[in-house]
Amino acid sequence: QVQLVESGGGLVQPGGSLRLSCAASGSIASINTLDWYRQAPGKQRELVATFTSGGSTNYADSVKGRFTISRDNAENTVSLQMNNLKPEDTAVYYCHADVVLLMFRKRTYDYWGQGTQVTVSS
Repeated sequence: QVQLVESGGGLVQPGGSLRLSCAASGSIASINTLDWYRQAPGKQRELVATFTSGGSTNYADSVKGRFTISRDNAENTVSLQMNNLKPEDTAVYYCHADVVLLMFRKRTYDYWGQGTQVTVSS
């Protein structure tokens, strides 16, 4: 199995910065995409940023120019640098991985982290 462990959430004032990190471990052959999602109270979970195995990145329009996703393939980690945070960025942030397992290489499997709270408030 695979575990995703997130860290780095917290309380920050508007305009501030936070860096989220996620480490994947377990029976991993390879990881296709690594993503960050978020879910605000009363809202659906939304995709924030994606980093593909080919090196491409994509961002939600609401975070473009403020958030940067990065990935370390050797360590199976993904990070999200969040700058100029706004109150509307307040949410639980989840790491997601699309994984090829060592024992079952014919398909990929979805794994999620436990979530980390980000609160932007003065």
